[in-house]
Amino acid sequence: MRVLIVKTTSMGDVIHTLPALTDALSAIPDIRFDWVVEEGFAEIPRWHPAVDKVIPVAVRRWRKSILNTVRSGEWRRFRKDLKTREYDAVIDAQGLLKSALITRMAKGPKFGLDKNSAREPVASKFYDHPQPVNWGQHAVERVRQLFAKALGYALPNQAGQFLLDQSRFEDDLIKHKPYVVFIHGTTWPTKHWPEAYWCQLAQKVQAAGLHIVIPWGNEKEKERAHCIAKSSDNIEVLPRLSLAGIAGVIANAKAAVAVDTGLGHLTAALETPAVSLYGPTSPDLVGAYGTSQIHLTIDQCPKSQLPKADPEIFTPMTPDYVWPYLEKIIQGGAP
Repeated sequence: MRVLIVKTTSMGDVIHTLPALTDALSAIPDIRFDWVVEEGFAEIPRWHPAVDKVIPVAVRRWRKSILNTVRSGEWRRFRKDLKTREYDAVIDAQGLLKSALITRMAKGPKFGLDKNSAREPVASKFYDHPQPVNWGQHAVERVRQLFAKALGYALPNQAGQFLLDQSRFEDDLIKHKPYVVFIHGTTWPTKHWPEAYWCQLAQKVQAAGLHIVIPWGNEKEKERAHCIAKSSDNIEVLPRLSLAGIAGVIANAKAAVAVDTGLGHLTAALETPAVSLYGPTSPDLVGAYGTSQIHLTIDQCPKSQLPKADPEIFTPMTPDYVWPYLEKIIQGGAP
C-alpha cells in the first residue's frame, strides 16, 4: 500500500505526525509513505522507517517571488514529482487551504479533516473523503485518528510512538559527558525564557557536575547562546549544525530544558527527558508529547513579589522553581 502525506509545516506539526505512521505500519505491515514537506524540514520524515520518498515544497520561499518560481521551473518540477505515482490514499494531515490545494494535485483518493475539524474549514471541500476528528485533544492524537479512519484500521490503545531511526544521528559530537542541552531559541519574543534565568540555571547545572551545550539556528540565537555561556565555565556553544546534527546532540543528552519551540518537540520524539517552559502558550493541545516530559506553566508557579523579568510573563518561573524538576530527571526520577 502506497500513501502520500501532505504535512508541510511547522517543525512541531511535522513531528506530531510521526506516531500516526507508526500506527499504520503496525496495522498494515506493507504500507509505505511518501511525504510532501517544506524544504527546511525535509530531513525529519526520512527518520521514520515507513517513509520512502520525501517531496520538498517551498511555499514560504515561493510566496516571496511567484514570478521567479515560475521562471525557474521549480513549480513545474514539483508538480511533476507530485504526480509521478498513483497513490492508494492521499492524506492531508494539515487541514489548511494551502495543503488542501497540494493534496488535490496528487493522484489517488483524497482524505482530510471535515469542515468541523480542520483549522481552515474550506480545506475540506478539496477532499474526496473528509473525516470528523474531535477538537479538544492533543494534536498527535488527532492525526492518529485521522490516519486510522482514512486507512481503515483500529486505533491502538497505547500512546503514540515516534519510532525514529536513532542510527541516523551522530553520537560523538560532544566530548564532555554527561551533558544537558539548553534549547533557548523560539519565534515569539514572549516565548523566550529570560536570559538572566538561563544564566542562573546554568550555574545550578554546573554545580551538579554536568556539562551544558547550547545549539542555535540564527545570528540572534547565536548571540544569546554566547551571552548565556559567559555565566558558567562549563558551557559549550555548538557550531551551526544541520537538523540531524542537532538531533544527535539531543538524543545523547542526559536531559534538556526547552522553551515552546520545534526543537522541544524533537526532544520529546527522541525520548530525551526534558523540562519544557510555557509562558504565553499552553501544552495541553500541542505540548511536547512523549515519555519523561515535564511541562511547566506560569499558572503552576507560586505567586510572589519578584523583580520583573524580560519577558515579564516569565517572572514567576524562576530558576529556583525550574531546577528541582530538572534535577529530578537528571537523577533518573520519574517526571
